[in-house]
Amino acid sequence: MYQLFCDSNCELWHTTAKELGLHVIRMPYVLDGKEYYYDLGEATDFAHFYQRMREGAVPTTSAINEQDYIDYFEPVLREGQDIYYITFSHKMSATFQSMDRAIAGLLQKYPGRRIRTFDTKSISLGSGFQVRYAAEKYRAGATMDELDAYLTELSAHTVVYFVVDDLVYLKRGGRISALTATFGKLLNIKPMISIMPDGSLQSVGKIKGAKRVFSEFIRIMHEHNCNVRDYRVEVLQADCPDVGDAFIAALKAEFGDDLQIDYQIVGPVIASHCGPGTLGLIFYGDK
Repeated sequence: MYQLFCDSNCELWHTTAKELGLHVIRMPYVLDGKEYYYDLGEATDFAHFYQRMREGAVPTTSAINEQDYIDYFEPVLREGQDIYYITFSHKMSATFQSMDRAIAGLLQKYPGRRIRTFDTKSISLGSGFQVRYAAEKYRAGATMDELDAYLTELSAHTVVYFVVDDLVYLKRGGRISALTATFGKLLNIKPMISIMPDGSLQSVGKIKGAKRVFSEFIRIMHEHNCNVRDYRVEVLQADCPDVGDAFIAALKAEFGDDLQIDYQIVGPVIASHCGPGTLGLIFYGDK
């Protein structure tokens, strides 16, 4: 028997994670000198976090250490159970070096146990999308090997796009140059970012003006043959609910009112890097 783990960078809502029986590794962020661990929205003060960002506060994120992973994993191993951990993209954090060291030490201590990890090569609900469907397979009795095969296929079809409102946050993270950020702000250009097959972020286009974002997202969904019949569509907004609500309305006008949509706010860890005003879209596509 094994237990299913994920981390809070998958951004599934806390009620969903509990319903699915997931063990959640909470990822840290620091705001105004105080460290927090994201709890998937259970007690998160989103209003305060985004207000401080808009006031100029610069939140930071960091990797959790080896002992943190040991503290999460060892109680399960001690009970004689194995672990399957579905992670966010290893390209986006050094935290997995600590994870690897923790796992190596734990397997020496518990030689009869297994710890398996799967890199979703995504983040936020791009990862959460995969976690949700894998958890349903897990609850239906899937073995680790079956979960590996299922996630490998699902990951290859998980499509993630987002646009940001202010380029300064991407500039701080080294994603774009200072010059690009300045001109983007002046010209009202919004960069479109996607996640590449290797799990890295890449700018894939620029949209002039907020009104064109919805039509471009919908065009991309058709281009990728978005499967709205069998899979949910994920929409994220970073403290811009009016924009998110309008996008939901546009999606339903295009695909029908029975479209299955998960819609929520971006958590503090991810928002530290994308900033307020970000709008994200995740769906199952053909490539």
